Amino acid sequence: MKQRIPIETEVKLRIPSAEAVAPMLQALGFRERTPAQPELSVLWDRGGELRTQGCALRLRRYAGTALLTWKGPRTPDPLLKIRPEWETAVADGEALEAILRALGFQPALAMEKVRAVWVRDELSACLDETPFGCFLELEGDPQAIRLAMEHLALDAGHVEPRSYATLFEGAAGG
Repeated sequence: MKQRIPIETEVKLRIPSAEAVAPMLQALGFRERTPAQPELSVLWDRGGELRTQGCALRLRRYAGTALLTWKGPRTPDPLLKIRPEWETAVADGEALEAILRALGFQPALAMEKVRAVWVRDELSACLDETPFGCFLELEGDPQAIRLAMEHLALDAGHVEPRSYATLFEGAAGG
């Protein structure tokens, strides 16, 4: 039986601060699953092969875990980021890095931020503090995302369409 590829649906919104939005999330029924802590994400590529295809391979270290994520090309949408995504926990991040190198992959970009994760049944919310501003990522059901945006008084003008990779590259270059 062929396994269906999971689809990630999310939106990234510019916010004034994580502290300003956290009480609003709580009022909407979110509960804090992981308090704010540092995250290191490294994108891996092989001669730009993945980036050319609109894909990404990320090794994330956060909250005592290592996660390997593959993201496929985006589906066009005026508001949401929609793309196939596979993710799995990794027992040994250093061993995985050695495997990736053996396969010809190299670190393409390292990104550090502080992240807190909030959840409720149909949505997850990540409050991210980066060198270039604060963001709220809402991930889950598209209608639930739009409704949460409305309740948080965050309209399309708050949407940040660029990926963190693009934003980090811009911050490093400027």
